[in-house]
Parts: sequence; structure tokens; C-alpha cells
Amino acid sequence: MGDARRYWAEAGVAHKIDLRIAPALQTVDGLLAGGAQGTFDFAFIDADKTNYLNYFERVLRLVRPRGVIAVDNVLWHGRVIDATYNDPDTLAVRQFNEKLHSDERVFISMLPLRDGLTLAWKR
Repeated sequence: MGDARRYWAEAGVAHKIDLRIAPALQTVDGLLAGGAQGTFDFAFIDADKTNYLNYFERVLRLVRPRGVIAVDNVLWHGRVIDATYNDPDTLAVRQFNEKLHSDERVFISMLPLRDGLTLAWKR
């Protein structure tokens, strides 16, 4: 983190960054408990795949209407479309993609860049 802090300072944005190192669900729950609901313009999810739905539900509460949530690894090395893969991570990413596909709270666009990136625009 030392290098990151140095680069933030050099870029003149260190005062805008609130670094929190803790389990992600705990961090997001703390933000929500602290009244941050609807105050974020953007959120990025790239964590343990089995909790993607949990992260998304919480982050959706943090993001304001017309805010964007980016979710990484939604193609999961192509395993999401290969029925021979049924490990917990692959199943979780598949379930996440299926849920988002029908979620009327957001407009989505999946970008097939590298391992897949979904952008969800909160209505």
C-alpha cells in the first residue's frame, strides 16, 4: 500500500481516498450502517466469487440512482458457459449473471474484455 499512497499523493487525490482494509462485506455493511446509502457514483466488485450476489445487493444500496457498478470476471475463463465446470466459484458467477440478466433495478452491459466485465447502471 505504500506505493499506492505515494501515487495518490503525487496525483493530488490522496485527500479523496478513504482506504479501508477489512473483509469486503464487513466494510460495505459498515458504510451502509454509517448512512452512506445512495451516496456513491461508482463501485467496483472483484472479490470472492461465491459472494458476488451479496456484494451486489449491498453495493446497489450504496450507489445512487444513475450510478454505475462494474463487476469483474463475469466470463470466468469461459467456464460460465461450459457445463462441465460446476465448482463453487463457477456456479456462483453463473448464478450472478443469471440474476443480473433479469434484475429490473439496473440496465446492464457485459463487455467481453479479457475475463468479462459487466457494467450495471442503477435505474
